[in-house]
Amino acid sequence: MFAIKDFTPREYQENILKTTKEKNTLVCLPTGTGKTKSAILLAVHRLNTCPHTKTLVLSPTKPLSNQICEEYKTSTTIAPAHINLLTGMLKPEERKKYFEASYIIVATPQTIANDVKNKVINLKDVSLLVIDECHRSKEHYANTIVASQYMEQAEYPRILALTASPGSTKEKIQEICKNLYVEDVEVRTEQDEDVAPYIQKKDIEHVKVDLPPEMAKASKIIEEVYREKVGMLRSFGMTKPQSLINKRDILLMQIHFQGELRRGNKRSFAALSLIAQAIKLGYLIELWETQSTHAAEKYLEKLAQETSKAAKTILNNSKIQAFKIKMNELKAITHPKLLKTKEIVQQTLEKDANAKIIIFANYRSTVDELKELISQIPLAKPTILVGQKLGFTQKEQLSIIEKFNKDVFNILIGTSITEEGLSIGSLDCAIFYDHTGSEIRKIQRSGRVGRIKPGKVIYIVAKGTRDEGLLWSSVRKEQKMHNILRGMKQKIEKQQTLPVKK
Repeated sequence: MFAIKDFTPREYQENILKTTKEKNTLVCLPTGTGKTKSAILLAVHRLNTCPHTKTLVLSPTKPLSNQICEEYKTSTTIAPAHINLLTGMLKPEERKKYFEASYIIVATPQTIANDVKNKVINLKDVSLLVIDECHRSKEHYANTIVASQYMEQAEYPRILALTASPGSTKEKIQEICKNLYVEDVEVRTEQDEDVAPYIQKKDIEHVKVDLPPEMAKASKIIEEVYREKVGMLRSFGMTKPQSLINKRDILLMQIHFQGELRRGNKRSFAALSLIAQAIKLGYLIELWETQSTHAAEKYLEKLAQETSKAAKTILNNSKIQAFKIKMNELKAITHPKLLKTKEIVQQTLEKDANAKIIIFANYRSTVDELKELISQIPLAKPTILVGQKLGFTQKEQLSIIEKFNKDVFNILIGTSITEEGLSIGSLDCAIFYDHTGSEIRKIQRSGRVGRIKPGKVIYIVAKGTRDEGLLWSSVRKEQKMHNILRGMKQKIEKQQTLPVKK
């Protein structure tokens, strides 16, 4: 018989286990509340009740898969030799050997999907499929493909889908539930009665900064050109009032005309060029207002290297040329958000020299600027963490996290790689340099503090810019998500209490 070790299940984990034992379940828990431990509890139960079977855990990245594998080794009595990580670095015949010899297998979805497709492995003896970060389980994604094959092949199927946020619309959540054969839902927030005792106090602070008048004036120049282009979209069928058109509307219109182009509609060329101009101008505004003058300058340099009609039209626009002149005059100005971030970090370290801080930023250029600026603070030992596409190998990522956890560094500045799943130790402060409008990313970022001890979450917002809209959009989506999940749970419970018709 297998057992857990070195941890005591929390009340909500035991409550959730009652459901997951009986049904394929979507479990939505705040970041940092032990989703993997919930999976470990169920894995031990399934291995004991279904002898000679396996648990398969799908995790989106190799670094995260590696951490999950180690957690199973340290939290169960299963021999480490029978808990293995399968990656594309191993040859198919080696993966088959490890798969057959293991009780716990952790792998990326792509690896398993390929091995099932090529008949390297069979999922017949897998009694539990755990899908971590299951909000990625869209149509045709590897998670979905593996889940489908699993339900066909497994003799004793059970699926556990884990996430901090499955999405903010009923359609998105239902799609995940359908793709992963979910029969029940367990959702908890930090305010729930069985979760609250385990949550440390988390202070939330909104820090607003004003753009310097010169920067605000320059921003209006780009905004004028952007509004001109958006207004012209009406001739191609955009019906919303110009002031209400947002990025999502423009992207949906782009998808529509890409389809029209495939069907031979030549008018689509002009529409798509105009849409591309609007998207590029919107991006330029975002960089200028919410990132830094340097980020905007780099983007314009990138546009100058493009051969597209959209890029050339933008750069030849007299107002954009006037903006470039103004931008060069303002090069010496440091964006107020950069200065405010430095100030917050300095004050935090002056209060507590042992404080650990994480700073979230959307762009690599901003991450680099923040590191350079924060390095000037005497007590600061900053490092950066970015994804593979931005230059860091998975080995480097794990090394940086290990050094941060061992206090070699006390400030971690990173892009989205820092948000999802990776085990980063106790933090005192999380700073949102910018915002995405995504409730998933907001939840994951916020969950980085208040795990072991009280912490602070600071949102830095440039007043009157896209920052404000994106932040409050993510807040509304998070509230909506919890309402939808609770509604689904109540509906399932109501159906269970209805008398069975004879």
